[in-house]
Amino acid sequence: MGKIYGENVPVRAAFPEVAGKTASGGPDAKGLLLYIHVPFCVSRCHYCSFHSQSFNQVTFSWYFNLLLKEIELWGRRLKRPRVRTVYFGGGTPSLIPLANLDRIMKAIRDAFELGPGAETTIEANPDSAQDVSYFRGLLSIGFNRLSLGMQSLKDADLQVMGRPHSVAMAYQAFDQARRAGFGNIGLDLIWGLPGQRLKVWLDQLRIVAEMRPEHISAYNLTLEEGTLMAKRCGEGGDLTLPLDQEQGRMFVYGAEYLESVGYLHYEVSNFARMGFMSVHNSGYWDGSDYLGLGPSAVSTLGRRRFTVPRYMDEYDAYVRGGLVGQDFEELTDEDLLAEMVMLSLRTGKGLDLKEFRKRAGFDLIKRQEQLITALHRENLVRISGGRLRLTKNGMLVSNVIIKRLAFGD
Repeated sequence: MGKIYGENVPVRAAFPEVAGKTASGGPDAKGLLLYIHVPFCVSRCHYCSFHSQSFNQVTFSWYFNLLLKEIELWGRRLKRPRVRTVYFGGGTPSLIPLANLDRIMKAIRDAFELGPGAETTIEANPDSAQDVSYFRGLLSIGFNRLSLGMQSLKDADLQVMGRPHSVAMAYQAFDQARRAGFGNIGLDLIWGLPGQRLKVWLDQLRIVAEMRPEHISAYNLTLEEGTLMAKRCGEGGDLTLPLDQEQGRMFVYGAEYLESVGYLHYEVSNFARMGFMSVHNSGYWDGSDYLGLGPSAVSTLGRRRFTVPRYMDEYDAYVRGGLVGQDFEELTDEDLLAEMVMLSLRTGKGLDLKEFRKRAGFDLIKRQEQLITALHRENLVRISGGRLRLTKNGMLVSNVIIKRLAFGD
């Protein structure tokens, strides 16, 4: 990818008619995906490598005023584009007071065209979202989807992960959100935790399924370099992860169980009841344009990828200096094709082979015939309805398969 620097490019040149188009350049009348990154947490979870910092009023006020300005700048430069989803992620967005969330949402409505049917999601941690009045406040502001970080139904697991809440608090948060009127709630869970076994994981899924959330995200624990969890699970550490075979059974049997009780397995780590797939995340996987605001957020508009500086002093210079959107990477055809393969194969729909051939100018099945034949023989992929899909066993090793297919490694 070639790096393009703002000081060499007039502002208007950095913004051709890209808003409202897909990453491939085609029209997308449904509009942009808008992501707001909230870089604050009560404390850092032991497995987390995302950019975040401790919440304090001084730093938050600094962030808040810069974010309002960044929203205004992008809205003006993109000429108030249509937005179909808004997603507050982090970090812990539920640390933001309701009055400030209301101000942010009003700024978004002023800067962008946000239709009445737009999906508006906020992530929340159970320790910072407990009261029914808080959830009613979120609804009144305009949020219609809640993503709750439950992570585990065992207090011992939560403590190992460094989560600042208990299982009882997670139940309470879910119950209060329902009482408030939220009809679209997603629960996040992590499997493959130290000492975890298949039966324990399936028991947790049964309990969660009986709660009837509209959406369940089930992520495999990933050991990120530099985190406390990676150190404790590494050589000489005091924690032991389940064996690969056991983790494989957790994924396959867990997915089969959720499907048996009405949850569609529509992406490697995501399950939803009919009609409740995440519109925002699905847009990422479909290659739609997305705009990310806040420190460390990433955007892709047309062929251009923008990254916001991650530290507050750099973010301040970026926004106050009018540098928003002036530094970007130009994506090549090869980049876009590789991302099409990578994102599509993560989903239940899989890769549209006809669309790939149209964009690439060659037939992927023919070019990768030997590899795909071997994958099919091992029950890792299947081809049907003009699409290449990963089986559940294939999803378990999706990173390896996607790397081979997308990049030829």
